[in-house]
Amino acid sequence: MAGTVVNRLRVLRAEKRWSQARLAEAVGVSRQAINTIENGRHDPSITLAYRIAAALDADIQDAFLFSEEK
Repeated sequence: MAGTVVNRLRVLRAEKRWSQARLAEAVGVSRQAINTIENGRHDPSITLAYRIAAALDADIQDAFLFSEEK
């Protein structure tokens, strides 16, 4: 089953008025790592995805959505 992971990090960050740097600090990664995840160039590990969602006070399925490709 092929598919893609789409994220809502930019929207969730905006709701908290957080920069990429602030989110990166909260989850223990670089700002560049957040940037590559947010822009869909890299998918986070499941552990990092959960840490990001928790930092943003979101459920993981609200932060990261699986979209099945047809």
